[in-house]
Amino acid sequence: MGQNPVLVEELKSDSGKIIGHVCLNARDTLNALSLDMIDQLSATLTAWQSNDDVVCVILSGSGDKAFCAGGDVKNLYQSIIDCDYGDNAYASAFFSREYRLDYQIHTYGKPLICWGNGIIMGGGMGLMAGASHRVVTESTMMAMPEVTIGLFPDVGGTWFLNKMPGRLGLFVGLTGVRMKAADTLYARLADYYLDAMRWDDLLQTLIAAPWHSESPVNCQQVTDILSSLAREPDGESSLQTYQPLIDTLMDVASPADVLANLTKPDLPSWFSRPSQTLATGSPVSAWLVFEQLRRGKALSLADIFRMELTMAIQCTRHSDFAEGVRALLVERTNDPGWRYPSIEDVPMTQVDEYFSMDWPENRHPLADL
Repeated sequence: MGQNPVLVEELKSDSGKIIGHVCLNARDTLNALSLDMIDQLSATLTAWQSNDDVVCVILSGSGDKAFCAGGDVKNLYQSIIDCDYGDNAYASAFFSREYRLDYQIHTYGKPLICWGNGIIMGGGMGLMAGASHRVVTESTMMAMPEVTIGLFPDVGGTWFLNKMPGRLGLFVGLTGVRMKAADTLYARLADYYLDAMRWDDLLQTLIAAPWHSESPVNCQQVTDILSSLAREPDGESSLQTYQPLIDTLMDVASPADVLANLTKPDLPSWFSRPSQTLATGSPVSAWLVFEQLRRGKALSLADIFRMELTMAIQCTRHSDFAEGVRALLVERTNDPGWRYPSIEDVPMTQVDEYFSMDWPENRHPLADL
């Protein structure tokens, strides 16, 4: 596949139009997003947006294991340490350009198919969430486990978690629950299920399609093509099965109440792993999830990305994020020393800090979204 972390190809259709295919190509890190990959993706999408010959875009990941397992948090961790939790040009560049890319995908003017095969977490969720046509397969495993590393479900998580049925978004954000294909369809994180073996069929059908000059017509054509290839996934959605119970468990006033509900002894065994994730995760992150969904419920998509950028930069200036990455991903000691011992110990004044930022020259880096 070569060494370029982003592979770009233009497939010529039978009608002479172009189908753009961009593939994340960092298999050793499960296609985790680096700043270079973010910039290459954005530049490619921008070029294709202005090219009238490009009628459809496909975004995929190299290999069978993952579409994208998240962002390059190890480099973020090192930048935090190097900057001693102060002003951090790398972190500001990474998060602001990543969120710009996510917003670009949400607002893209041409049909964009995201082939969500394998692991999709964190930054991968941000890429997939905004695509006009989101495909999952039998190997899809989707999660937002940021609470385990002292972060929060960013990359537009405030937007798509709040759009899930009932109170599923709060549950998914607080517990990092792992979702299979049926779950992602039920939670409105995906649109179609295709067996992975149908990848070549999809490409050939797109190449043979009679493309038009009008993007809405092409968008409907992609919908028709994917609908013709899709089927129902095997197995039931656990999220759907437990939706009524989840709604009850999440109908509380604080994340501490959620944890108390999730650790009740009479719950089905399926809840044991999600409850353990919340119990051992960052107490500050639990509050950030709770508050981002509450504060972001009525915000526009652009305002959500602006709020999340403030939160992300604040995470680089407080200890839990770096400590979580150190313990789980760098040294792998699995012993994060969270700033507060429990959710109940986190003061609201501390939580409020994460939602406020004095930007240079009073201009937010995403002010123009």
